Amino acid sequence: MTTATSAPANLAAAAGLPSRNRSLVMGILNVTPDSFSDGGRYLATGRAIAHGVELAAAGADIVDVGGESTRPGAGRVSCAEEKRRVLPVIRSLAAAGVTISIDTTRAEVADAALEAGAAIVNDVSGGLADPRMASRVAAADVPYVAMHWRAPSSRMHEHAVYDDVVAEVVGELSERVDALVAAGVRRERIIIDPGFGFAKKSQHNWKLLADLPALSVLGRPVLVGASRKSFLGIVRDRDAATAAVSALAAAAGAACVRVHDVRRTLTAVQVAAALNV
Repeated sequence: MTTATSAPANLAAAAGLPSRNRSLVMGILNVTPDSFSDGGRYLATGRAIAHGVELAAAGADIVDVGGESTRPGAGRVSCAEEKRRVLPVIRSLAAAGVTISIDTTRAEVADAALEAGAAIVNDVSGGLADPRMASRVAAADVPYVAMHWRAPSSRMHEHAVYDDVVAEVVGELSERVDALVAAGVRRERIIIDPGFGFAKKSQHNWKLLADLPALSVLGRPVLVGASRKSFLGIVRDRDAATAAVSALAAAAGAACVRVHDVRRTLTAVQVAAALNV
């Protein structure tokens, strides 16, 4: 993580967005029947497009479109089905001037999404699920979010074992960044994500959040995706908890927060920006 003011500006520039004096807000658009929070709500193409427009109108800098659930225990869908779900949505939103990221672990889907108008690739596997991903991202020369990942969603709970979660996440992300650069991805294009909720128990997530500045040794902008996740179940209103976590992450220098409730989160990161003036 670079400084609280420079990280969002660096990410905005990489994504072709206007410079911001706050953390960027990425709105979640799940075009799936089985995502943990809103599965099925936006599976219909028309509803998905309308919600993407709503997210942008609410202040989302980026709308993250995904066609395959990565909730704990989720199975895979076919590549053809993933593309069928997301491509019409991306085309319509891009035509409306919305900045789109494609949430996928497949290089073929990433290629098709970029051709359809997406500007960013958000890969929860950090390139580990599809060995072709790094070379495709390198060729496209677009911003690439590489998340800390140990196993597919169907069995990631088996890998939630750490001696020192912060040190191990930092170390494994460092290895990923080096591997991506070796494969041709420009270091300046890489955004890192510590992977809240992925192969991590509640105590691991809280420890990572408390020590988020430790990621600064990697020198890359950080994206935090904790929206509505189970470790926030300590309070009844997970959107309120998400806004609080987003403010904490933004104050700690996160370049971007990925959320369902854009309007509330935008207020939270604006407050954090005021603290960092």
